[in-house]
Amino acid sequence: MLKLNIRRFKKYIVFNVLFTFCNFGFAGSFEDFFKAAELDNESAVVALALRGFDLNSQNEKGDSGLHVGLREGSLKVVSFLLTQRAVRVELYNRQGESPLMIAAIKGHLDMARQLIRRGAEVNKPGWTPLHYASSRAESDSADMVRLLLEHHAYIDAESPNRSTPLMLAAMYGHRDLVSLLLEEGADPSLRNDQGLTAVDFARRAERDDLAELIAQRLRQRRAPGR
Repeated sequence: MLKLNIRRFKKYIVFNVLFTFCNFGFAGSFEDFFKAAELDNESAVVALALRGFDLNSQNEKGDSGLHVGLREGSLKVVSFLLTQRAVRVELYNRQGESPLMIAAIKGHLDMARQLIRRGAEVNKPGWTPLHYASSRAESDSADMVRLLLEHHAYIDAESPNRSTPLMLAAMYGHRDLVSLLLEEGADPSLRNDQGLTAVDFARRAERDDLAELIAQRLRQRRAPGR
């Protein structure tokens, strides 16, 4: 009986050592994964995937590897993750951001295309990828907006405070982007919860040229016969 108990006791010790080792290993893998995503260390992410690490893991902010990779410009890691069928492209972080939204505001056009091909939602309640793309001041932002509109992004999508992509473009975006949104039919007469129009957004940002551009389109829409 004593020998049997000793044998069981040894098995208990071995089990607990293995359990503790696995837990430490998982914790280390978790940290390694997000560090690799931040630093664009594709080989480290591949190694973790081969070990069975969950590539859909989310950190304390709710960010997935796709979120981190897109935000940091780690495009080799992002490209690898998008080749993995198990990777979910519609994970949201605590701010309600999808990977496509991050790609949109960072200008990662090819990654946005791949995300859409993988089934990323172009339209969603609240803040949308089009809002994010419209907030980008760089001259190539219009290309991202075209891509989203080609995939049926709602041009007058309302944020939680009813701000539209045109309003954000008027305050933050590139002039070409504002022109594109107007040409594609964005409504310059809409107001958000504070009663502000896109013209007001432009004036608040001291972008008088954009305010006039939007006001001119508004006058054209209100002209008789239109």
